[in-house]
Amino acid sequence: MTKYKTTNHTKYLCQYHIIWCPKFRFNVLKKDIKVELKNILYEISKKYEYEIIEMEIMKDHIHVFVGVKPYVSPIDVVRSFKSISAIKLFKKFSELKEFYSKSGSLWSRGKFISTVGKVSSKTIQKYIKEQNVNS
Repeated sequence: MTKYKTTNHTKYLCQYHIIWCPKFRFNVLKKDIKVELKNILYEISKKYEYEIIEMEIMKDHIHVFVGVKPYVSPIDVVRSFKSISAIKLFKKFSELKEFYSKSGSLWSRGKFISTVGKVSSKTIQKYIKEQNVNS
């Protein structure tokens, strides 16, 4: 059974499955960049009080299953993940910044956002965990 969260006046369960890709879907999210990106996303989550339930980073895209407070929109979660992580990754990995210098940004404008409802959270977690098996 899913546990609901509570604030002073609200009982809620706001969870999203979010996917985004590097620009041009290049295979740049590997080795040290992958490790650092994972750490950055956990830092962002802690700062903004998001709960990363499951996360997997493939070479060319990211899956995050995240829980948030009811006043946080899923697009705000995506914006904070993408903007802060790009700044920090470019700062730490000059080769990444140089690689994307002509396009001006690390992340593509696109994203996938799905609420958890029709599919159980266990199904999403299993799906995310199995993503890295074949890459």
